[in-house]
Amino acid sequence: MNLTHLHLVLNHFPIVGTLIACLLLFVGLLRKQTMLQQTGAILLVIMAIIAIPVFLTGEPAEESVEHLAGISRRVIHEHEEAAEFAIWLMGLTGILSFLAYILQQRVGIKGYWLVWVFSLLTFVSMARVGLLGGEIRHPEASSAQVGNSGSATSTAESAEETEKEED
Repeated sequence: MNLTHLHLVLNHFPIVGTLIACLLLFVGLLRKQTMLQQTGAILLVIMAIIAIPVFLTGEPAEESVEHLAGISRRVIHEHEEAAEFAIWLMGLTGILSFLAYILQQRVGIKGYWLVWVFSLLTFVSMARVGLLGGEIRHPEASSAQVGNSGSATSTAESAEETEKEED
């Protein structure tokens, strides 16, 4: 297994895991169930930790695909920029989750509501990173690739766009 493969395997965890943690927190807050709140907070800490190797393997993954035909440098750059923002947001959310968990007796439910807001923002940010990452090798996932007739543009047109970007 190389670093590109590791990136592709791990990158789903921070997206899906953050969504699950966000939902657990929300249900726990609505039902006033401390165990669900704690589970959501711990899961967010774990997702923040997993996001680190995902982020660190991004550059080697980029190097392995950036020179392949049909790969858009613009899409790679957008993915990378979104990932840089998301990793900081994920880290902040992980820290807030940890603090809400260990300071639960002092801050009460307000701490978990703050974590929930951050977890929701983090999920949206991570989902955007995933969408942009998917567009690197799956142009059919891009709304920008759909023409006026509603059909996806041809591979030749995508390759032509990539060549123009490289010039």
